[in-house]
Amino acid sequence: MAEPKSLMWFRSDLRTADNTALAAAGRAGAVVAVYVVTPGQWREHDWAAVKVDFHVRTLARLSRDLAALNIPLLIRRVDRFDGVPTLLLALAREHGCTRLHTNREYEVNEARRDDAVASAFEKVGLAAYLHHDQTVLAPDELSTQAGNFYTVFTPFKRAWIRRLDEHGLGASGPSLRPAPVKQSPTGIEPDPVPERIAGFESTVDRALWPAGEGAAADRLGAFIGRGIDRYDDERDRAAADGTSTLSPYLACGSISARQCLTAAAIANGLMLENPKHLGSTRWISELVWREFYRHVMVGFPRVSMNRPFQPAAARIRWRDDPEGFKAWCDGRTGFPIVDAGMRQLLATGWMHNRLRMITAMFLTKDLLVDWRLGERHFMRHLVDGDLAQNNGGWQWSASTGTDAAPYFRVFNPVSQSRKVDPDGEFIRRWVPELASVDGKAIHEPSKLPPLMRARIEYPEPIVDHAKARLRVLAAFEAVRR
Repeated sequence: MAEPKSLMWFRSDLRTADNTALAAAGRAGAVVAVYVVTPGQWREHDWAAVKVDFHVRTLARLSRDLAALNIPLLIRRVDRFDGVPTLLLALAREHGCTRLHTNREYEVNEARRDDAVASAFEKVGLAAYLHHDQTVLAPDELSTQAGNFYTVFTPFKRAWIRRLDEHGLGASGPSLRPAPVKQSPTGIEPDPVPERIAGFESTVDRALWPAGEGAAADRLGAFIGRGIDRYDDERDRAAADGTSTLSPYLACGSISARQCLTAAAIANGLMLENPKHLGSTRWISELVWREFYRHVMVGFPRVSMNRPFQPAAARIRWRDDPEGFKAWCDGRTGFPIVDAGMRQLLATGWMHNRLRMITAMFLTKDLLVDWRLGERHFMRHLVDGDLAQNNGGWQWSASTGTDAAPYFRVFNPVSQSRKVDPDGEFIRRWVPELASVDGKAIHEPSKLPPLMRARIEYPEPIVDHAKARLRVLAAFEAVRR
């Protein structure tokens, strides 16, 4: 009798280790793997070219890792999600797969696609198993005493830690899923992984983002080994290499949240919160923020549908300012820290988290431009583009979201610049026309003496921050009233 065979459908979980669906498929028998390229849907969802490039390079690594286990990775293509159920069902029948295993995705369109796939399989008598894998705790696992989804981070974090402690996971982190054992050859040849996807040509240096779960593990190990102790002190310093830069690997799933938490808990003295290890404690808190934004996206699907979390925020009268928006996109606002961050994004596909807040708050508060325009611009350029994280960050900055910054919190871009880049090192790297400006003057070059200012080819500020602050406060106050 032939060994039962499973179809393993990869998406944002491009790894062999600690992969819930892959581990389950391996336990059930032989495995055939598939990845479906959906370029039309990617364009509709604003996938960045650098993200697609990183994704396909990660797929190539995954294919080699799976081949070492005698698991063939097949590559199929349909333009949009609505073609996926028919494609996967035909593939399962072609290769005699009696069941499908995959890890759930939680965005609205992705969740509907997954449900449609499961329904198509079940209608013809084939099993479909949709596993939880993207976060340490499933997004719907925690609820308030009233049975609702959390809308404030701090009580969510307390409940999250409490639940891990209840499961006995607080000391060493969650249990990790083993990679499948090497199986007998299936006789099915893996498909070649395309080097590029037409329409998603990236100009970002590939060396910045080496792909695959081996590269992700190396990056985590390096951060734990020499960076995590300094994380609390350096995470907001723009010029410092003070963050893990693991977000692209988490977004494509070449490393799991469980793997990150386990490593951080060990570095934290086998604790989730430890006052003696502020760096690892703080980084674990950032992992919980990632969990929180997934939790919000499941509990309040409107945030996946281009709508503010706070219904009243839909009444905010955003300004139509195409010239200001373009200056912001191009890094030509006349505010050096804003421009440096935006230019870093364009050049590398990534931006320091503190700079994401500074640049997002400048667009929404100083320019009073709709946060959705900025959210889309980020998604179209981020190597770590992730709807839950990007939307959560933008709505926090715009004061339209859950657990958002109060509407009267308006970052001063000059004082923020002095705080996060006190020596101007980051600004000089990304705004080279200011490289010759000495000392603290680099944070506000418009205040330089006229003759000195005239020698610098750098724009004047496109907005008066003090006046802009009053304008945005009035706009929010009108909605609040």
